[in-house]
Amino acid sequence: MPTMLETALARLRGEQPDPPAGRLIGFALCEIEPGRALFTMNVDERHHNPMGTLHGGIYCDIADAAMGMAYGATLAEGESFTTIELKINFLRAVRKGTITAEGKVIKAGSTLGFIECEVKDHEGTLVAKATSTCIKLKAK
Repeated sequence: MPTMLETALARLRGEQPDPPAGRLIGFALCEIEPGRALFTMNVDERHHNPMGTLHGGIYCDIADAAMGMAYGATLAEGESFTTIELKINFLRAVRKGTITAEGKVIKAGSTLGFIECEVKDHEGTLVAKATSTCIKLKAK
């Protein structure tokens, strides 16, 4: 069974499709290494809330993906994880353009991991900051 990092690298090489949620929303993995993952997404009207700005759930989706992949890339063969807590602060509205979400593992213990993510707009301005706690799961 390949590790989560090996599977992600296969996706970057075009050997495997992106997960369904990423395809549906429109974000994609661009870079990955143990403890770090970078996603990008082109924001347009499809992603807007009633106020005409990027829906908060979309910020959460891309941040959760970046944090999850950053943490997942630290796991060994046969290990997986699930998010047990996620927090996000929305700092600036986005209407259109490319956003990036960079997840970084701050602490990976034997059971829990703490991860942070910065979401930035096309000018590099911080538009959201998220954190999550993940729990490592062993294969059955």
